[in-house]
Amino acid sequence: MSSATPSNPSYERIRRLNAIGIALSAQSDQNQLLEMILSSARELTQADAGTLYMVEPEGPSLRFAMVQNDKLNIHLGGSGAPVGDNFPLIPLYLEQQQPNERMIVAWSVLHKRTARIADAYHEEGFDFSGTRAFDEKTGYRSKSFLTVPLLNHEGEVIAALQLLNKLDAKGELTEFDDSDQDIAESLASQAAIALTNRRLIDELRNLFDSFTQVIASAIDSKSAHTGAHCRRVPDATLMLAEAASGAGFPGLEDFRMSEDDMYELKTAAWLHDCGKVVTPHHVMEKSTKLETIVDRIDWVGDRFEILRRDLEIQHLKEELAAAREGRELPAATLEAYNQAQEQLADDLAFLRTANTGGEFMADELIARVEALGEKTWINLQGETQPLLTEEEVKNLSIRKGTLNQEERKIMEGHMVHTLNMLEQLPFPRNLQRVPEYAGGHHERMDGKGYPRGLKREEMSIPARIMGIADVFEALTAHERPYKKPMPLSLALTIMGRMVEDNHLDPDLYAAFVYKKVYLDYAKKHLRDEQIDEVDVDNLPGLRLASISQA
Repeated sequence: MSSATPSNPSYERIRRLNAIGIALSAQSDQNQLLEMILSSARELTQADAGTLYMVEPEGPSLRFAMVQNDKLNIHLGGSGAPVGDNFPLIPLYLEQQQPNERMIVAWSVLHKRTARIADAYHEEGFDFSGTRAFDEKTGYRSKSFLTVPLLNHEGEVIAALQLLNKLDAKGELTEFDDSDQDIAESLASQAAIALTNRRLIDELRNLFDSFTQVIASAIDSKSAHTGAHCRRVPDATLMLAEAASGAGFPGLEDFRMSEDDMYELKTAAWLHDCGKVVTPHHVMEKSTKLETIVDRIDWVGDRFEILRRDLEIQHLKEELAAAREGRELPAATLEAYNQAQEQLADDLAFLRTANTGGEFMADELIARVEALGEKTWINLQGETQPLLTEEEVKNLSIRKGTLNQEERKIMEGHMVHTLNMLEQLPFPRNLQRVPEYAGGHHERMDGKGYPRGLKREEMSIPARIMGIADVFEALTAHERPYKKPMPLSLALTIMGRMVEDNHLDPDLYAAFVYKKVYLDYAKKHLRDEQIDEVDVDNLPGLRLASISQA
């Protein structure tokens, strides 16, 4: 037997097999990988047609994943038309769990052995009635078969390769020989490794994605008032990134994101608030200024009720004394009593409103809270107590929102915890920037944000994108008890003012507005009454963007 040389066909075949093996290991797309396996097997064996089956664990059965036939111009799966429901599943077991050994591909999978048929029409060991029916319908002549199972590293069959009708140099039908079987089995071995690796990679990614989403869902479940925040921010983030990437938008001309870049940003978006797992529940859930475990405004209300009753008791005593003396109370006394009762009701209503945190607290409102704090009431022990404690005055005087300075620091601390948690994770190379992206959504363009006080030029564009997404979601969320669902026009106006305040990135804000990212998001997540007309020409902040300076 002559040795293999560069001019020897066997050498060329082996060289081609090696090249295919390298290409298979580099292919990351599942459909393209399957197509490459079948096309390469047909090329190496000169097969006119072929089918690639995938083993379905539930059943178990075989699914047609790829079908090719040059003579009939059939190309299903991969870059061709979808296989769809054109071919039914092939069961590996029949009734009463009898092995389906009459069908050649099922037999090959069950026995983990290659099956080679010279002529299907003269083969008595297998049932080729389906093949004959296909031939009668199409005018095709199915003759030689070579069926090879693909086994993974655990010896399990994960797929099967079936080659049909080998063509000789003259284009005539012939049978597959030993060398065809050897080359097909060698390719099947390499293909099984490539498929297994691809499947393991996909399964690990799915596991990782599920883990990140479980963390986000757990954080959302921790707070009914910020529920779905961790699930909606990724949508807003990716919508803006996709709109800005490659669009040549002013100020973002060189911004491009690949599929891997998008996945990295998506992962960061899902994990951007993971540090909230250590944030105290009563701080995250503080929906009113006086809320801790309970809303203490009711305690304040009890004191007002005591004052009201004291007034009423005093008034009744005065009426009783006047009756005993046979006189009526002066009108001024009755008027003073009624005014005092009305004042108590008005003061309590004011404190209840102040407690919601829904309005900005002006200086005169804070002064009123402080004045009420100086009033007193008498407890059951006869002790004189302030109507509002020092801590209650402090909380009711919060100018914006419901958190006092200490609680705000605790909430801001979630970013420190987020960075600490993410920086401890051994992210692979394609996810190295997740901590940076996730940790930057509370930074400001002027460096006054947290946790690191980064300025715009110190932040990547994806990190700045997350800042836009986080603010927009928080403004438009409809679950917050301390504010009404905000319409688009108001949310974009507030964001524009934040741009002017050097908080948000002007170019990304402009892209968010002009590319109508806000509208795409609104159609998916906002209530109908929130989707109002937006006067883009009069939104603040846009004049600071590069588009207005071009």
